[in-house]
Amino acid sequence: MELRLNQVFDSIRAAQARSGEPLCAYVYDLESLRRHAARVVAGLPAGCELFYAIKANSELPILQTLAPLVNGFEVSSGGELMWVRQHFPDLPVIFSGPGKLDGELKMALEQRVDCLHVESLNELMRLGQIAGALGKTQAVLLRINLSLDNLAETGLMMGGKPTPFGIPVQQLPACLAWLRAHPAIRLRGFHFHLLSHQLDAQAHLQLVGAYLNQVGRWREQYQLSIDQINVGGGIGVNYREPERQFDWPAFRDGLAALLDQRGLPGIGVRFELGRYLSAACGYYAMQVIDLKHSYGKTFVVGKGGSHHFRTPYAQGHSHPFHVLAVDAWPYSFPRPAAANACVSIVGQLCTPKDLLAFDAPVALVRCNDLLVFPFAGAYAWHISHHDFLRHPHPAQWYLPVEGPEHAAD
Repeated sequence: MELRLNQVFDSIRAAQARSGEPLCAYVYDLESLRRHAARVVAGLPAGCELFYAIKANSELPILQTLAPLVNGFEVSSGGELMWVRQHFPDLPVIFSGPGKLDGELKMALEQRVDCLHVESLNELMRLGQIAGALGKTQAVLLRINLSLDNLAETGLMMGGKPTPFGIPVQQLPACLAWLRAHPAIRLRGFHFHLLSHQLDAQAHLQLVGAYLNQVGRWREQYQLSIDQINVGGGIGVNYREPERQFDWPAFRDGLAALLDQRGLPGIGVRFELGRYLSAACGYYAMQVIDLKHSYGKTFVVGKGGSHHFRTPYAQGHSHPFHVLAVDAWPYSFPRPAAANACVSIVGQLCTPKDLLAFDAPVALVRCNDLLVFPFAGAYAWHISHHDFLRHPHPAQWYLPVEGPEHAAD
């Protein structure tokens, strides 16, 4: 992941200088996003495709930057599907996610989704009835909750144990029998998404290898004519140790070797990455409005909080941040400051859970300085409870993709 901090910091300083009140903002660096996504896509072996999971960040400039680079978008609701179709009417779309309504299944058929990922036998049968009424056909993948030996757990597990996600493997024969009797619903393959937040490239390669082995066995056992495995996303971002990120080059090279040795002829591999593509392009900035010492702890209060930037609370970590000095101090009394101290960064909410960083060492932070949180481009603004306490929404702007004369990587 490439970070262009100077450009981001300059834009934040300029916005603060123009603002008549403390700044709170999201900044997205579209050029960094473009470069990172282009490298990821270029590194995929032949026979692999990459879809962007828009649940991570569905802002239109993000999608417009990624659309020319990826094979399509993955959506998980009717609202996401219509958002994509409104702006990208011809881009391939895959529809995943549990709890699909009949109206969403009908919408998927009408909006020509490339593939629909089915979560249960009940959903499969409802899809069949809706498709029959419309006189349409539909390609599907069955999302299977697969139990694997020695599955290395991460901080977020969606399978390999009892969860509401996917079809338990014991129900696969019943699904296949139903599909044989209803040819208008065509099985293209299988979808797996057992975990997220994977930071270990070798463990992720082992997981993909296990998927390939299992599908190969099913293809022979059930005499299946299929052409696709969707291995989901799951590649994480290391918020705790930003300098130690997922080793994409090692994964890329290992994936090529894995597919050479154990790939299934005629069956392509799809990835649907969200967080790993967009997280590093986003920044959340908040200006310090108060600084207080309480029972041996130092709290830095910023404009904003977890109602804007829920990532730290959702992930249970102390989020890294940068301090940008602001020289202006408009008051006649001494400026509150903390030097060579450990601080906790909190927001404006009436709850002790409004905590963005804790026990974080700082050389110096003062009231009116700016705090900038990187890795805020995925599952940040989009998972936050925006209207709690009715505070204003943060400002938002985008650093543009560079022109052709600057576009060489």
